[in-house]
Amino acid sequence: MRPKLIAWLLFFCLLFSLPRSADGQRGARQSVDGTAAPADVDESRAKLDRDMAKRANLERQASIKADTDKLLKLSAELKDYVDRSNENILSLDVVKKAEEIEKLAHSVKEKMKGPN
Repeated sequence: MRPKLIAWLLFFCLLFSLPRSADGQRGARQSVDGTAAPADVDESRAKLDRDMAKRANLERQASIKADTDKLLKLSAELKDYVDRSNENILSLDVVKKAEEIEKLAHSVKEKMKGPN
């Protein structure tokens, strides 16, 4: 009788020590020390990375929009300076505006390429 009792005790200990696959928490497995299992950590990290990439893309898009609005304004100012000048006058303001437009256009081009 004693060997059967020991066998049953061992069976139940083994049964309750096995990890459960469907414990009602849809993939929220935990290791023995109570921390999240590596697969859950990987999934969380991937979701966090996707969210951060999406947020960075939205910020980049907003920056591109602001820069193109500024480019439009600078281009209109440059046109006004050029319209006011004639063939005998080369305004330093015209050269500075053209350089500013060039730098901003290069910046927009680089932002449009993305973080590659």
